[in-house]
Amino acid sequence: MKKILFILLFITVVLTGVTAKSKSKTDAVSSSSIVPYKTITMAEAAKLMDSEKGYVIVDVRTPAEYKEAHIPGAINIPLDTIGDNRISQLQKRDQMIMVYCRTGVRSRQASEKLMNKGYTNVVNIGGITSWTGKTVSGSK
Repeated sequence: MKKILFILLFITVVLTGVTAKSKSKTDAVSSSSIVPYKTITMAEAAKLMDSEKGYVIVDVRTPAEYKEAHIPGAINIPLDTIGDNRISQLQKRDQMIMVYCRTGVRSRQASEKLMNKGYTNVVNIGGITSWTGKTVSGSK
């Protein structure tokens, strides 16, 4: 009888450990693989700009890069300034925010930061190097 109880206890411990380990791996994978913002191409963004209203275009490059050339109507909010503080240029949390940089690396980082700050309609449009529309220079 003691032998049977020992075997049952052993099986219970082993199964509990396997189930817990499996669950923690699943949780880790699912939380790290979710990308809460949208990513579209510059061509798709250009179409949206023609058809939608009420969006804001955010250039997350440095002020010098922005001054050199930027998408018309874009505002400059450099990536390194997106932190814990409130962003005065982005008042509406549900407004469509199209984010771009030079090649798409900083825009991905900025999109994630904005989502973490509570913005709900963030669209990463990549890098200005893929933009085929006109650009403007100077500060706005």
